Amino acid sequence: MRSRLTHIVLATVVALAWVVSGSAQDTSEWVRPFPAFRLIGNIYWVGTYDLSTYLVTTPQGHILINTGLADTVPEIRKGVEQLGFRMSDVKILTATHGHYDHVAGMAALKRMTGARVLVNERDRPLLETGGKADFRFGNTPGALFDAVTVDGTFKDGESISLGGTTLVAHLHAGHTKGATTFTTTVVENGKSYRVAIANMGSINPGVKMTGMPGYPDIAQDYARTFLAQKDLPVDVFFASHASQFRMHDKYKPGDPYNADRFVDPKGYLAEVQRLEKAYLDQVARERAPR
Repeated sequence: MRSRLTHIVLATVVALAWVVSGSAQDTSEWVRPFPAFRLIGNIYWVGTYDLSTYLVTTPQGHILINTGLADTVPEIRKGVEQLGFRMSDVKILTATHGHYDHVAGMAALKRMTGARVLVNERDRPLLETGGKADFRFGNTPGALFDAVTVDGTFKDGESISLGGTTLVAHLHAGHTKGATTFTTTVVENGKSYRVAIANMGSINPGVKMTGMPGYPDIAQDYARTFLAQKDLPVDVFFASHASQFRMHDKYKPGDPYNADRFVDPKGYLAEVQRLEKAYLDQVARERAPR
């Protein structure tokens, strides 16, 4: 098995880190442990310091959204069990998108739990080829991972349901062809919260809007994603990385539970608009006369 340090180096080399405020994210935060805790309702954080893994619990079993790196699977297991849940009760594994940093642990977790893997139909090839089918990183050794058999797929607007909890899957393509935002409604103390586990539309280094081999419709997909995300009613938003929704500003380990701490509709819209501007600026640069 590759060492944790090797994974960090490879992740840095392939530049999978998304960009925050103009600077590349420190990929060491992908493997840095972080305490598991309850986000809101039946949704829990069991990821690392920055890589998001969400445990959605139900009386009939649980759902894990995103599986991090292969080396961080033990951290996920530790978090689930520290919260008082059992890995054997995980019935569904899914992901916001099929990049290495969010699905490299999928094969190991499927073997561990026996859970079904469900993903957007357009990202199925990524998981079943171990990343080789990715339009940007498919030929990059550091971006590859253990392939996993997908047990079922969903389309835009379809749902994943288990034990009374329903996650609606929204196709927010661009970052990958099948990038997905999951929405659900959580009721806490008689109050309803519209929750989004969002796939934010960041653009990886080396991706071009005006000529990307293997993804000719990428610019149109990004445009549709930003339009759809701006229209999505959201009270609480999470994302594929903790830094994308400022988790560490909103929560500190040891803080008492507060259902309202992640309520941030303005922050959600501002992040969508920021990423849309980055997209529009890139399109303008690529189309400018040379």
